Amino acid sequence: MTEQTTEQATALVTGANKGIGYEVAAGLGALGWSVGVGARNDDRREAAVAKLRAAGVDAFGVPLDVTDDASVTAAAELIADRAGRLDVLVNNAGITGSAPQMPTTVDVAAVRAAVETNVIGVIRVTNAMLPLLRRSASPRIVNISSSVGSLTLQTTPGAETGPIAVAYAPSKTFLNAVTVQYAKELRDTNILINAACPGYCATDLNGFRGVRTPEQGAAIAVRLATLPDDGPTGGFFDDAGEVPW
Repeated sequence: MTEQTTEQATALVTGANKGIGYEVAAGLGALGWSVGVGARNDDRREAAVAKLRAAGVDAFGVPLDVTDDASVTAAAELIADRAGRLDVLVNNAGITGSAPQMPTTVDVAAVRAAVETNVIGVIRVTNAMLPLLRRSASPRIVNISSSVGSLTLQTTPGAETGPIAVAYAPSKTFLNAVTVQYAKELRDTNILINAACPGYCATDLNGFRGVRTPEQGAAIAVRLATLPDDGPTGGFFDDAGEVPW
């Protein structure tokens, strides 16, 4: 990152009250950053902020429902008032959608809900925060995706892509495509935007069935959030490197 010598760097992590989002906030906070904990639930958000502060992180709560225009606008105003700019946005908030998700029997409302949160929510938050990101010397955007969104892996025999999930998996494919479009539009700016796959982490999202810890899953997001100015943009990465589209 370009050195921010005059002020402390500020990040916003959506869905940061638990799981991977919480660990991303903790990881950035450990670097000395001020971290906004974005979350819908007031009690859970403030509990997460208190826990982070107890660990020495300069954390602050940001009431944020990514599916609600007014909530997102208010969040941007809160960060503008507090910090005047935003250095990193981590779009982590997401849902799996109700199960089962077999294509032939799915309730289309589950598909609509997954897209509303996992894709449209990311666009809504990103666009609201862009004016603040443009004030940063080294702005970064990280979209938390998943390897289940990889069409290459989904069509590779024997590849581990989880259960059939016509709402969740394609929503991540959609998110990856959106990330590419942002990178194309922003290619002549200093904003770097990438998608991150945290791996199959044990979180509330999957009933804690994952094999990686949320802290392990957060590592790739923290790395992409702190890329050097000549770092990649418009890519899809996990701990091992690039993930195929």
